[in-house]
Amino acid sequence: MTERIKVATADQIGPGQRKLVKVKGKEIALFNLDGSIYAISNSCPHSTGPLIKGRLFKDRLTCPWHGSEFDIRNGQCYSGPATKNVPSYPVHLEGDAVLIEVS
Repeated sequence: MTERIKVATADQIGPGQRKLVKVKGKEIALFNLDGSIYAISNSCPHSTGPLIKGRLFKDRLTCPWHGSEFDIRNGQCYSGPATKNVPSYPVHLEGDAVLIEVS
């Protein structure tokens, strides 16, 4: 069953910032891109590199270990060595609360 879980407040992740959260045993990386917050798994599907530490250019995140590139808005893999997308999670704002949908 999918739940909406509060993971932060809006002031904890301002524009250009990122935040690592743990939800139901999953590490999830939050990114604020121009005022919109996105959530993806923190683990690169190639070799579990910590995506929160990757280089972000616009909406493209580069894994710090081997250089795979992902779209932080939906987890799409643009280049390898990873061949799979990163799981992404819907984000909702309720007042100043940041909630993500996880199952």
